[in-house]
Amino acid sequence: MVEYEGQTGEDLAQLIQRLKDAYGVNESEIARAIDAAPATVNAWVHRKRGGTKGPRRALLERLAAAYPRFTREEIFAAAGRRTPGNLSDDTERELTELFAELTAEQQELTLIQMRALRNANQQ
Repeated sequence: MVEYEGQTGEDLAQLIQRLKDAYGVNESEIARAIDAAPATVNAWVHRKRGGTKGPRRALLERLAAAYPRFTREEIFAAAGRRTPGNLSDDTERELTELFAELTAEQQELTLIQMRALRNANQQ
């Protein structure tokens, strides 16, 4: 397993078990809380993640929001992913302005680079 941001080797299945114990919830309740199919949470628990990317970022973010005793960092690390940075309104505005000033070719190249970075963070 790849380790990120101080991960101690705990995987998502182990984190979900700790979460269930800490909050007194079951897999179906977790699924409802994060608006996911129960089969999705069950797959995490049984280490049967679909695809090569693992759990979707949105589900991990919702898991962190629904169960705040567990940080985004430890949830993403347990899923084997790097924690995405927070994007402030000012930074988003600046990125949009800078991007708009690029040529069409530069915009396409920038998108390719950004997709590659995103994909690298999901491995």
